[in-house]
Amino acid sequence: MRKQKQIDPIPDEFSSYEEAAEFWDTHDTADYPEAFPTVEVEAELRGRHYEVEIDPDVIWKLRARARRESLSLGNLASDLLRQQLSSK
Repeated sequence: MRKQKQIDPIPDEFSSYEEAAEFWDTHDTADYPEAFPTVEVEAELRGRHYEVEIDPDVIWKLRARARRESLSLGNLASDLLRQQLSSK
């Protein structure tokens, strides 16, 4: 016969972040399903970001041109890459 696991109640209030951290370091949120109800969430990705290494001399020129043309760095880089890739 298995013993029932004793679950400590969640304190109504913690006196500090440290006290809360100490409690949750020694307790499992899975033991408190009523405290963590499932919620429905709708998310919409608005854009993706990519990281590309660019030589320092190129980035300085890109920044200067973006400022002159009142464009964001990302928009200018995308436009230039699009032009370069479509011309080949």
